[in-house]
Amino acid sequence: MEKKVPMRQCVGCRTMRPKRELVRVVRSPEGEVSVDLTGKKSGRGAYVCPEAGCLKKAVKSRALGRAFGVEVPEDIYDTLRAQLESRSKSQSGAQQ
Repeated sequence: MEKKVPMRQCVGCRTMRPKRELVRVVRSPEGEVSVDLTGKKSGRGAYVCPEAGCLKKAVKSRALGRAFGVEVPEDIYDTLRAQLESRSKSQSGAQQ
């Protein structure tokens, strides 16, 4: 019997993808928004594809803020951008 793969929707492009392929952003019960690299922090989660285009769409449409019901600080978007850059560099380095 095959194990079920959990699927989540990207807040930028709105496509369903396996949870492990996405970057999780979480709002803690105290209202603090942070990037969750482990996927295990408690709180409300929203997911973004690890692509600059999806993050750009999510920022423009304020999708993360709507998902959490709070204003998302700019440094969270900066952290996400840095995470996407490091991820793309590590993937391109592995392919060469």
